[in-house]
Amino acid sequence: MGLLDNKTAIVTGSSRGIGAATAKLLAGEGAAIVVNYRQKAPRANKVVAEIEAAGGRGIAVGGDLTNQADVDALAQAAIDTFGSLDVLVLNASGGMESGLGEDYALRLNRDAQIAMLQAAAERMKPGSRVVFVTSHQAHFIDTVETIGAYEPVARSKRAGETALRELIPWLSEKGITFVVVSGDMIEGTITATLLDRAEPGAIEARREAAGKLYSVEEFAAEVAKMATADVETGHTELVGGAQQFEA
Repeated sequence: MGLLDNKTAIVTGSSRGIGAATAKLLAGEGAAIVVNYRQKAPRANKVVAEIEAAGGRGIAVGGDLTNQADVDALAQAAIDTFGSLDVLVLNASGGMESGLGEDYALRLNRDAQIAMLQAAAERMKPGSRVVFVTSHQAHFIDTVETIGAYEPVARSKRAGETALRELIPWLSEKGITFVVVSGDMIEGTITATLLDRAEPGAIEARREAAGKLYSVEEFAAEVAKMATADVETGHTELVGGAQQFEA
């Protein structure tokens, strides 16, 4: 028996990296998974195939989270395919990509997160959970400086977290809990790669300062745990290296 038997989870941005690893872990706990991707359908289909090969259930659903129609379709896909929506993992983020507009980071990391949570919550039953994934560099941006190239993204993600937290009373009325998972830089993610390209040596410097950086799989395990952890709504789970940020 898994902790999520007969439940359904949407994991945004789950065709690769932390999202894909989280999706597979939740599937291992019995959840049917809606794997969300923006452009790379083959990668998303591969994640679904891996889930199914391990005895789980999954479906890949494309959608740009900055598009309201796509957000609504993604939330409804969980209901139409698996009959419920019980867990939403808000993993998708970005802002360092080129060619998507100067306001893309804010549209994705704040506005799209709110839209996705609202669309999901309208379909969730009491006892459901929303997990928002962020970084220490964003969570603590108001008190601790971060790498210059990452600051606009960090500020947009912090704006997203703040806006989502303002919805906690509304979620509580529906019986839905909200949890934040914040992690240090994660080895092997696209964000880490882009940061190191923008500021060579940035990842090594952070690794030395923290003593250890989590791998994608290690961090995904912490995200997956928070889907069922017995914690109060509004809880923040700090994963790795937070001491320097809290000081």
